[in-house]
Amino acid sequence: MEFAARCDRGLIRENNEDSYNIISGHKDIPITFIIADGMGGHNSGEIASKTAVDYISKAMLEFPEKKIEDKDLTLYIKEIIEKANDEVLSVSKERIENYGMGTTLIVASAWADNLYIGHVGDSRLYLIREGKIQRVTTDHSYIEELVKNGTLTREEAENHPQKNIITRALGCFEEIMVDTYICEIRNGDYFVLCTDGLTNMLSENEIRDIVLSADNPEFACDILVRKANENGGEDNITVIVIKN
Repeated sequence: MEFAARCDRGLIRENNEDSYNIISGHKDIPITFIIADGMGGHNSGEIASKTAVDYISKAMLEFPEKKIEDKDLTLYIKEIIEKANDEVLSVSKERIENYGMGTTLIVASAWADNLYIGHVGDSRLYLIREGKIQRVTTDHSYIEELVKNGTLTREEAENHPQKNIITRALGCFEEIMVDTYICEIRNGDYFVLCTDGLTNMLSENEIRDIVLSADNPEFACDILVRKANENGGEDNITVIVIKN
């Protein structure tokens, strides 16, 4: 498995409120990919995303090796995301300027032949297989709800002025609903984790074409970030590309 990541401020925002981490090279601990997109005034979005990523990173390094089974890993990811929510809430209460801060979060752990995923918010995880791109995660957003109930088409949603209103985030409520997925990893598969700074600037087909045409994940990340900035760079851009 090859992988690479890039995190870029973009062209408009003064701060970078995205955070990410990759945990690898530890025996008996799954390779884990983490992405978070913070929100809030001042620099509180940056604090929220970093708090979540740091908590998840620490928790994964403490994963009980003897209990690694499908059910255990899925539940563990769900549980540590719930605890990361508690941590973000706690930090938000320490200073008045941090009140109301929050963050999206994706945690994806590769173990054996599967990718175990936990997800909150509108950051995304894509699978590219046999030349086709598939969105694995479902956005927790107001617009996604309108698409689900048939009020909007997918094409209308892509350009809707309210597409960035999210319905779930860490740090906003005492309890958080976490979506979990298990995705089989096959030879030749690519996975892309990214914040909306990428998906608001590039179409899914553009993401697919760039990843498939790049020589390796490093180049793919470089080109994705460059193209997002060429198209406006309206938000922070974070992307992880995984090649199996």
